[in-house]
Amino acid sequence: MLRRSFLATASVAALAGLIGSAASAAPEDFADMEPVSLRLAHVVNEQDGFHVAAERFAELVSERTGGKIEVEIFPNATLGDERTLLEGMQIGSIDMGVITNGPVSNFLPEMAVFELPFLFPSNEDAYEVLDGEIGQELLDRLETVNLKGLAYAERGFRNLTNSVRPVASPDDMGGLRIRVMENPVYIDTFRELGANAIPMAWTEALTAMQQSTIDGQENPVNVVHSFKLDETQNYMTMTRHSYAPAIFVMGQPAWNKVPEEAHDVLVEAARDASAHEREVNAEMEAQQLDELRERGMEIDLEPDLDAFKAQIQPVYDEYGEKFGELLERIQAQTSAN
Repeated sequence: MLRRSFLATASVAALAGLIGSAASAAPEDFADMEPVSLRLAHVVNEQDGFHVAAERFAELVSERTGGKIEVEIFPNATLGDERTLLEGMQIGSIDMGVITNGPVSNFLPEMAVFELPFLFPSNEDAYEVLDGEIGQELLDRLETVNLKGLAYAERGFRNLTNSVRPVASPDDMGGLRIRVMENPVYIDTFRELGANAIPMAWTEALTAMQQSTIDGQENPVNVVHSFKLDETQNYMTMTRHSYAPAIFVMGQPAWNKVPEEAHDVLVEAARDASAHEREVNAEMEAQQLDELRERGMEIDLEPDLDAFKAQIQPVYDEYGEKFGELLERIQAQTSAN
C-alpha cells in the first residue's frame, strides 16, 4: 500500500511539472467570457474511477473559470458505448469524455502501443511515459482524427476473471470464452494465451456474463468491484497483463467552441483530475480486493507471470515492427528505471 501511495504521489508531481506557468489564470480573468456548457460522457457507473475523475474535472473547471464553463456528466453509457462517444465527438454531437485507451486506438492506431501486454512493469513506469514526451506526442496526434487529447487518466492494470475455474498459468486458459475490448492487440493477446477471445462493448459484456454466454473478462480491480462482477465471476487472477490508460478527450468541434483563453484551464483541470483518480485508485485497490474476497471471490495474487509473458511473445513479434521506434522508446525508458 505504501508503494502504491508513493507512485500516486509521484504521478501528481509529474503532472504538476507539465502544467507550468499557465496555471496562473484566475476566475476573474473569465468575467467577460460567454458561458459555455460541455457534455462529458463515459460508460461506467458512478462508483467507478472514471466518474471520480469526471466529477473532479467538472469541479475544477467551474472553479477556475468562475462558473463560466459548466460540465454536465453523463455516466452509464447513457449517450452510447465508447466508439459511439468518440464518433459523436468527431462530429460535434458529444463534447467530451473519459474513454478507455483501447477504443481510442481504433481511431489513432499508434495509441494501441500502450495496450501491449506486460509493457509497463509498474504504475510508476506507466506514469512516466504517459505524462512525459511520448504520451504528449500521442495526445497531440489525436488532432489528426478531429479529436483533442487533454490528459491520461487510468483504467489501470488489467486482471482476468472467469466463472469456470482458477487460472494460475496459461495452461488453465484453454477454451475459456473471454470478453476483450474491440482492439486487435487484446484479441491477439488472449488468443495466444489459449482463450477464445470475444470482442464486444462493455455494456454487452455485462449481459453476456449474466447469461453465461461468455465465461470471463479482463479489467482492473476497480471495475470488478464497482460492477459487482463477483456475482457472476467466481475467480480472479492478478495477471496485471496490461496497463490501460484512459483519456480525457474532446472533439475538435467542442474544443474550438471554447474560447482560446480557457483552453489551458481545460488541460490543467484534466491533468489534475487524472492525478486525483490515480490517487483514489491506489488507495482503494487493497480495500476492494478484501471486499471481493469477503463476497466469495477466489483471488490468485501470485500466478505464474513468467509463463504468461513467455506465451505472448508472438504478440510482440507481430506488432513490434508496426510500432517501431515508438515501442523502442517506451522500452528504453522503462528499462532505464
